[in-house]
Amino acid sequence: MATLTLSGIEKKFDGLQVVRPTDLRVEQGEFLVIVGPSGCGKSTLLRMIAGLEAVSAGSIHIEGRDVTNLPPVERNVAMVFQNYALYPHMTVEENIGFGLMIAGMRRQERQSKVLEAARILRLEPYLHRRPKALSGGQRQRVAIGRAIVKQPQLFLSDEPLSNLDAELRHQTRLEIAKLHQDLRATIIYVTHDQVEAMTLADRIVVLRDGGIEQTGTPMHLYLNPDNLFVAGFIGSPKMNFIDGRIVETDDQRGDAALVSMPGVCAKPFEIRGLRAHCQPGQHVTVGVRPEHIVDGGGSVGFTATVRLIEHLGSVSYAYVETVHGGRLTVQRSVSAEGRIGSILQFAFAPTGSFLFSASGERL
Repeated sequence: MATLTLSGIEKKFDGLQVVRPTDLRVEQGEFLVIVGPSGCGKSTLLRMIAGLEAVSAGSIHIEGRDVTNLPPVERNVAMVFQNYALYPHMTVEENIGFGLMIAGMRRQERQSKVLEAARILRLEPYLHRRPKALSGGQRQRVAIGRAIVKQPQLFLSDEPLSNLDAELRHQTRLEIAKLHQDLRATIIYVTHDQVEAMTLADRIVVLRDGGIEQTGTPMHLYLNPDNLFVAGFIGSPKMNFIDGRIVETDDQRGDAALVSMPGVCAKPFEIRGLRAHCQPGQHVTVGVRPEHIVDGGGSVGFTATVRLIEHLGSVSYAYVETVHGGRLTVQRSVSAEGRIGSILQFAFAPTGSFLFSASGERL
């Protein structure tokens, strides 16, 4: 395992900048997840680390060694791809050990490393099968095994679970988490799935339009998003965003304001802990997570009609429309009363809400 340091690296294709100047440090044994929507530059960033894409500017250091202009084979990294990239005519054992054979490792030593990787990944019963006789999850484990036997300084994974169905994704996610605990390897993992990011990462990097929006632990990003984009991207289902307006501010304290939300309720409410000064009449966005809205009365109450309900076993999500035209998602218990068409009372506490400026920055 090793540290990784990116210093001002960027990437341009024919003058189009797809990765803006980026600084990032990954510590030894850290599981770092790079997350963001499709086209944000996360796979390009990973490929630059692997040496599969040349950087347009900046430098890459692995364990203090400058690898910016080195070919992939000299970087001592291993990459797991989305499409497995297994050789169909080879057995599982041959696929896992192929890179070691090409490197000239003796057969006995190679077999020992392959068997150890197969034990870790529970692939011993399948060593003599070919990829076509394996499930998607088993093929992905073979691809991971091929990376493990190289004993690289860095493990790089580019959306490795996106081809699996929901059940296999969950199962393989647990296996990857356990693998990291066992190996304590430095892993950089790219995904567009924020659930994967939240469950796997020691630290998350949220990428947007080729630049870093925010970096932090999963719970830090969940509880303290810096802007509207991060707030909407982290959390499932996504945060409710409600148009609002500053009615008045507390000039003495400077950290409180009275906010109205015409689409949800007629009565303004006070929100405290402002980071920046607001002006009366200023347009804002109020953010409230579905799990922070409760049935019945409360500090900020509103009446809404249930338009759709999703039952997910332990919880349900109600999609409601207020009498003023606002639409919100509410997390409810499966035993909660109400069905489609029901008119119910809901509420949330101002302390559980977020306030964002018109530019998207958190207030």
